[in-house]
Amino acid sequence: MAAPPAYALIATDLDGTLLRGDDTVSDRSLAALERVARAGARHLVVTGRPVPRVRPLLDGLGCTGLAVCGQGAQVYDAGADRLLWSVRLDRDLAETALGKIEAEVGQVYAAVDQDGVDGLTLIEPGYLMPHPTLPAVRVGRRDDLWCAPISKVLLRHHTLSDDELAATARSAVGSLATVTMSGPGTVELQPCGVTKATGLALAAERLGITAERALAFGDMPNDIPMFDWAGRGVAMADAHAELKAVADEITLSNEDDGIAVVLERLFPTD
Repeated sequence: MAAPPAYALIATDLDGTLLRGDDTVSDRSLAALERVARAGARHLVVTGRPVPRVRPLLDGLGCTGLAVCGQGAQVYDAGADRLLWSVRLDRDLAETALGKIEAEVGQVYAAVDQDGVDGLTLIEPGYLMPHPTLPAVRVGRRDDLWCAPISKVLLRHHTLSDDELAATARSAVGSLATVTMSGPGTVELQPCGVTKATGLALAAERLGITAERALAFGDMPNDIPMFDWAGRGVAMADAHAELKAVADEITLSNEDDGIAVVLERLFPTD
């Protein structure tokens, strides 16, 4: 009888990690994930994207199980097309947090991801989507952002870098929200205490898999809690320095099939 794989759960971020710059997954990466499945291990997408922006990608990957979305605020059952767990960001707290940040840095531009499997991404005037391929609805004023329950707020500033904006936001909002950075031009406010590790731990518990048997891949600071939770964390070659500092291993970039390189080593063919 073949020995069980060293890792029973492979948790992958999407943007900058599993996905290439054109939002596709390479044939080599797909083949590596098929190896994982044949060995009896599970692949779990863990992404900052909300469910509606993940569903087409999950379909392309053939995923019918669980996915962690919205920076850990959503655990989604792709086969049933329903949320098993979700946490909303209180809209009054979000407004207060934005006010505190703007008191420190001047005007910021905001967007929100609405909660739910069909939630919209709403953007206020002046906000530029960091991923122009992702659909968004422009509203006339900030008050319109709060028309329905939300899972997070996305922020941009016209002069501050992402690192500067994230650092100032953390200092300004305190315990009102969790502040994270998930990619270029993507500083976010989420419910306090919610991270990718929150959703990943819940999904892993449902699958009956413990943290030490989880292998995580990522590229940005929002992946740090996931690395802290998992048995092993692998950063992409062009990952943010903060994530590289806590990674157990650094692989090639997403464009060079960095995930596949590691999985081919850990899950060899017969």
